[in-house]
Amino acid sequence: MFQTPRPADTTSASIWIVTRHDPDAFEVEMYKVTPGLTVGKLAISLAAQGTIGTRAQISYEFTSLGADGDAFLTEFTAEWYENFMQGWETAINHYLKTGEQLAA
Repeated sequence: MFQTPRPADTTSASIWIVTRHDPDAFEVEMYKVTPGLTVGKLAISLAAQGTIGTRAQISYEFTSLGADGDAFLTEFTAEWYENFMQGWETAINHYLKTGEQLAA
């Protein structure tokens, strides 16, 4: 379990609970609780892609915790998710190449 700083649209930090960690299968599953906003499930599975690449399968599921969560889910479109995942990929690849986080 760990905590991340509060998202800009909430008043509370998010609490993450890891419910599955299988290093041999390259899989992790966790829940993210953002009070007053959502409960989200994140599942990540990694697999070799060719001889030098890795393919990541990432899925999110969210449940609203009220009006603010309803608004979040309305904006959680396929286009938004694609852009979010592209940003995630860029940030992770940068970190793997440099050992440093992208500037905010």
